[in-house]
Amino acid sequence: MTHNRSRRLFLGASAAATALGATGLLATGATQAASPKTVYGPKPSIAKLNANENPFGPSPAALKAIAEASAQGGAYYAYPAAMTLLDMIAERHGISRKNISMSAGSSPILSYAALAASDKGRILGPDLFWDTTSKAPQKQGAPEIVRIPNTAALDIDLDAMYAAIDDSIGMVHICNPNNPTGKVLDPAKLRDFCIKASKKTLVLVDEAYNEIIDEPPKHSMIPLVKAGHNVIVARTFSKIYGLAGLRVGYMIASEENTQWINNYGMAAYTLNQAGLAAAIASYNDDAFITFSKEKIMQAKSMVMDAIKANGLSALPSSTNFIFVDLGKGDADIFQAEMAKKDVLIRGTYRTYTNWSRVSMGKIPDVQRYIDAMPAALEAMYKQQSI
Repeated sequence: MTHNRSRRLFLGASAAATALGATGLLATGATQAASPKTVYGPKPSIAKLNANENPFGPSPAALKAIAEASAQGGAYYAYPAAMTLLDMIAERHGISRKNISMSAGSSPILSYAALAASDKGRILGPDLFWDTTSKAPQKQGAPEIVRIPNTAALDIDLDAMYAAIDDSIGMVHICNPNNPTGKVLDPAKLRDFCIKASKKTLVLVDEAYNEIIDEPPKHSMIPLVKAGHNVIVARTFSKIYGLAGLRVGYMIASEENTQWINNYGMAAYTLNQAGLAAAIASYNDDAFITFSKEKIMQAKSMVMDAIKANGLSALPSSTNFIFVDLGKGDADIFQAEMAKKDVLIRGTYRTYTNWSRVSMGKIPDVQRYIDAMPAALEAMYKQQSI
């Protein structure tokens, strides 16, 4: 269903708690109602390794920017800050503001892309990928996603995907690196696929984890957008930048595709001062990105050693999570046993019942996963033998 796009671009969020001291309410000595106790992250007793977050963020620069933006701009709509971030993204990639749509995380704009594409046909994707936003049209009666089996190595089968494109396909959706597998496609092969496929239909490449890859620009399909191909690329500040709770993401597309997709929702209304300030402060913070990648690599090395020590295997990962092969084990049972030890991980994806995804987190939490693994595996096998 198409929605009329509002004339007002941005709806700011309410002021953050750090700004309260600057509001007229407190300045006039008015009584402040007691606030309920709020938990903004996992309790100290919980090792939260189930959502591909970067718990080392926001960066110090982002935290400072959040406080300043909330105090000085929390009462105002966030249009100027949005324009600043748009200009930063545009400058980096040599594109125009008109090629970029922003939203609260990449999920809203990805959902609008799926809704737009579903008016032209079905969405095509691999059997195993992050499909949440591509499922959005199904809530409005659209057909289910056309899924192409992954290869035996759980790679995306680009040849089979291309062969499946016909007049019934409105969009191809690829995540690179892929979630939950963590695998990255050969950039030359993906580029060739996108060029060929985009002559038949719209191609969406979700690059949520691009900044975690070695040589990120080499793997990005943004140059294809600049070259005029029918390709759109999604990015987010939720992963390497550690801003999952502040919700900033964006899509890069041709001006025509940007306008078309924006007609299906009001993504810009979801942006807020604090999130934009954090994104602006983080975007060129190479020191924080390097620090985060080092912590991710350290955690992945620890987990891979533990996997091997427990007689298991895992896929190579170009992301901040690992897809573990439990052999004959059951991922849902393993998830439940780890939860009993206050370690949160993911369970079964679709029919892949023996594959378990664990996100990297703070090193002590990763160590808790490692320490809990032997007993959880033993309990899993015991339950399965009953």
